[in-house]
Amino acid sequence: MKRALTTLFGLILLSGCAYLGAAHYDELFGKEQPQERVVGAASPEGVEFLTDVKPVLDSRCVVCHGCYDAPCQLKLSSVEGIDRGLSKERVYDGTRLLAQEPSRLLFDAVNTAQWREKGFTPVLNERIQTEEANLAGSVLYNALVLKQSSPLPAQAILGDEFDFSLDREQTCTTMGEFDSFAKDNPHSGMPYGLPGISTEEFQHLAKWLRKGGYLAHIEPPEPDVLEQVKRWEAFFNQDDLKAQLAARYIYEHWYLAHIYFPEHADKHSYFKLVRSSTPPGQDIKVISTRRPYEDPKVERVYYRLMHDRSTILAKTHLPLALNDEKLERIRSQFIDADYQVSKLPSYKPEVASNPFKAFSAIPVNSRYQFMLDEAELIIMGFIKGPVCRGQIALNVINDQFWVAFAKPEMAATPKVGELLLQHEDALALPAEEESNALPISSWVKYSKRQNQYLSAKVALANKMFENGQHLTTDLLWQGDGHNQNAALTVFRHFDSATVVKGWIGQQPKTAWVLDYALFERIHYLLVAGFDVYGNIGHQLLTRLYMDFLRLEGEANYLALLPEAKRKEIKAQWYRKSPPSLTNFFEDELSFSQPTGIDYKTSDPQAELFTMLKAKLQSVLSPRFDYTKVPEPLASINHLPVKAVNLLPQISFVLVKDGTDKHKAYTLIHHNAHYNISSLLNEEGQRAYAEDTVTIVPGFIGDYPEAIWYLHNEQQVAAFASGLAKVTDEAAYRDLKSEFAIRRTHPQFWQYSDILHKTAKEYRGVEFGLFDYNRLENR
Repeated sequence: MKRALTTLFGLILLSGCAYLGAAHYDELFGKEQPQERVVGAASPEGVEFLTDVKPVLDSRCVVCHGCYDAPCQLKLSSVEGIDRGLSKERVYDGTRLLAQEPSRLLFDAVNTAQWREKGFTPVLNERIQTEEANLAGSVLYNALVLKQSSPLPAQAILGDEFDFSLDREQTCTTMGEFDSFAKDNPHSGMPYGLPGISTEEFQHLAKWLRKGGYLAHIEPPEPDVLEQVKRWEAFFNQDDLKAQLAARYIYEHWYLAHIYFPEHADKHSYFKLVRSSTPPGQDIKVISTRRPYEDPKVERVYYRLMHDRSTILAKTHLPLALNDEKLERIRSQFIDADYQVSKLPSYKPEVASNPFKAFSAIPVNSRYQFMLDEAELIIMGFIKGPVCRGQIALNVINDQFWVAFAKPEMAATPKVGELLLQHEDALALPAEEESNALPISSWVKYSKRQNQYLSAKVALANKMFENGQHLTTDLLWQGDGHNQNAALTVFRHFDSATVVKGWIGQQPKTAWVLDYALFERIHYLLVAGFDVYGNIGHQLLTRLYMDFLRLEGEANYLALLPEAKRKEIKAQWYRKSPPSLTNFFEDELSFSQPTGIDYKTSDPQAELFTMLKAKLQSVLSPRFDYTKVPEPLASINHLPVKAVNLLPQISFVLVKDGTDKHKAYTLIHHNAHYNISSLLNEEGQRAYAEDTVTIVPGFIGDYPEAIWYLHNEQQVAAFASGLAKVTDEAAYRDLKSEFAIRRTHPQFWQYSDILHKTAKEYRGVEFGLFDYNRLENR
């Protein structure tokens, strides 16, 4: 009780100090009120912002402040985000009992005044607009000055006063609190935990802030791009019910994509597909709901392409190319297909959250082919989508696994359509509980429903594949002979992940084979139906339900293996599982048909992976082929496990190749687990002796934890041999001292510019700025 009273008294004192600080600024410069800052791009202030200021903000600030997981929700990647400022509210909170009000830019408030009502505070001066006040009253300016006056300590590894953990306590200070904050935290200036910006860059920002911090949007798309927008909006907004239903389905799968037109890709115009209450030809009025399928509360929804004027970040960039061929493909799938729509589906949660109910009128084959065409994009949604980190799905998947798809001729037949229609209630997803869920009672309900569906699915599969008929690699979709989306690899990097085309790296521990119903449920569970602002029950239930879907994908893959080996292989995947999971496996409805594949060796998994690669050879992307990495770097694939254990999840390696060119490689550390069934004890399930590493050409991952820079071939050889000899933390740090660009490196920002320039050359239209929040301090 005494401690509680002391804490409360301390909070009162702190509140009083903050109040007095704010009152002091009010007395000097007047009360805060939002300012009109946005000017035309061609105005002198607009030219200054776009030419001198925005490049500095992008390259030095947005690399940490660009998404939901940005410290204090300060998103400096757009005009709206800069003017909105910061918030003390956390987006990522796995303990909240009630859902939080969402705070998505462009959706949950339409102007800065509304953000102030939601508790956001400014980083630009909102008091009297004089040069003195514009600097004294700007949190952004004072945070930059704090770094200039208190630079990083002259040491390679920073001390405990620097906390780089993702869940660290955040001090989201207002201007009234800043003096006290700076006194207590002298090393918390911006950029935090990195070298300060250059004198020239500081002068650009100081001049801009002194003059009022005017903001300007990038130039609008050119007329030929807008013509493409007009054409696609006409397609999305046809009046007949069939077209309206199709547009709704497409939107719920593409709403996260960065849409562009390949013939104009050099103009860097990206668009987001949004719901609007206004038709094409009028200004877009975005319909804001927590989820893309929730009730829009308007008589007619229009699907519009809204120009995305923010800086492109790798961690949220999902590029989608639209062209004439794509339009005709979609038209054939949804408009020319033989079906009728007499009534549009309800927006009630129990209908809208269940795609098998809402879109039952659209043929299963049309829906599945549509998803397969952009499979990487769809799966990327739960990694780069509403959560930025993708962490809800992550401790339920292995660190590296391959993904294949059942071909539509087997997985989207009329019989499958009948099955889905008959069991649409059993296929209901946790999102129907909305954002406040009770995890235990809800989990019991959904586990029973999953068993109901699996019982029917297994019964149908036992008939379809009786005596091993059709149960061969012919079962898999081969990308219609050209589509590289047919084979994907998912890499987990502990609390982030990546999906890429191709089956990349050494033989994985597991694989998934997705059919239509499974693919659709993953999307509606982890993307369309997931609310990052939801309560602990919603987040926990999502995580637990994903267990079911992973097991189902693995079971589809296991069906291709010898029946006598399936249980043994699965037991290896789930070693040391808790009794509850072991009992679940024993009671699990099992597929009882033999495989149609004639295996020759005692290692059928290795045989199957070889056969799969041969079967899909024509559509396997060579982009990240690890066998193309030259020696001596290729030797890293065979590092001793002690060295592997010491590596971070993602490391980028730059090798200087000539005067200003560089070759790039990525080291991916795969954490091994006895099983991935534990929600709260992942560390207890780690199998450290089984960890592996893969080095691939190019860039995989969006959150580098280590950056290695090798100036010549001699350093390449020394780095590769030195890494193999690393046996403890001290040796790893010594190697970094010789070859790494630490976060404390005096020329960090110059090397950061080289990194991004090289990434742009490698990634092309997929390029976005990396996120530095996970850079290690070692």
